[in-house]
Amino acid sequence: MKNKNNLLTGALASLFVLFSLASFGQSAYKEASNAFALYTQTGQIKNLDNAMKQLGNIYKTKRDSSKTKVNVLRAMVLSSIAYADSSRTIKTNINKDPIDLTIQTLDLISSKDKEGYPGELDYVKQNLAAALITRANKSLKDSKFDAAYQDFTKVNELNAKSEDVTYNLALLASKTGKLKESVNFYKSIIDSEKATANQYIELANLYDKQGEKQLALSTLETARTKFQDDKAVLFLLIDKYSKNKAYDAIVPLIGSALKYEPENVELNYLAGYANENANQIPVAKTYYEKVLELEANNFEANLALGLIYLKDYLADSENQEAQYHAQSYLLKANEIKPYEINALKSLAMYYEKANDATQLDRVNMLLNQLSN
Repeated sequence: MKNKNNLLTGALASLFVLFSLASFGQSAYKEASNAFALYTQTGQIKNLDNAMKQLGNIYKTKRDSSKTKVNVLRAMVLSSIAYADSSRTIKTNINKDPIDLTIQTLDLISSKDKEGYPGELDYVKQNLAAALITRANKSLKDSKFDAAYQDFTKVNELNAKSEDVTYNLALLASKTGKLKESVNFYKSIIDSEKATANQYIELANLYDKQGEKQLALSTLETARTKFQDDKAVLFLLIDKYSKNKAYDAIVPLIGSALKYEPENVELNYLAGYANENANQIPVAKTYYEKVLELEANNFEANLALGLIYLKDYLADSENQEAQYHAQSYLLKANEIKPYEINALKSLAMYYEKANDATQLDRVNMLLNQLSN
């Protein structure tokens, strides 16, 4: 009977301890809830500190720390600290950033249990996203691009998507060598119909880095249709066409480009060259002549005009205007670059047609010397 009394006494003592612990946990939870409520009303950080201390008391018992309502409250408090206490004056029991502790706490709540706290968890996600963005921007200032990319990725995973977050991910993915990921982020921005002209250009440059020349070109062509007044898109598209020798595509664009820079020598020469290749010879002449107005000693324009008139002269030896201009422009080109092979060969053709044996011998001798 004595043993039974001892067992009963021990059991009652254990129940008392458990009841006391449960009561303590419930009291701490209530204190934490009240402190958090005060924070939401006053915005005072000290209330978050108090809530965190009370939650620390609860987390001493495994049973209470596993309760969904406790973890939801803890996530709300931690996310508020992560966002509002940027200088990290509130110390946690574990040596971790409140951002990471918030994420860790959310992981303790099952998907099913999360369904019962939609408003609370939206609050947590908003705070967490804002805190992650702040930390990511700090990492950017410190040139810690991988860390910034990881934080912006977490923001994206929280479904706190915005054009700014996606754009930062696109830039950071590119900077950290994740080119395919970067392309996908840029495409997402474009699909949203909110992409800027510069973002189209950046995507085109990404395609170029990956050797996707046609995709780069088509991206710029799309940008041109959307941003008719954007100079950067226009000039880059013309440059792409030029490198691809797509001169027919340059002809309808070059006039718009020259409105921005009418005295650009290279642009005027390209206008002449593109029109010449498109067999728009009279138009080509006007652009080449404009180049010489801007830069009289431009070798390429002198040679180009010389060759145009030489062709006319070779086709009709009675065409005195063509003969005069062919000689004039070709001699000028030769004067600018005396040993340039194409200019010398063109002069040889001219002198042969003009039956000027003396000058033809001189030019051919020089050509022979240059070829040996």
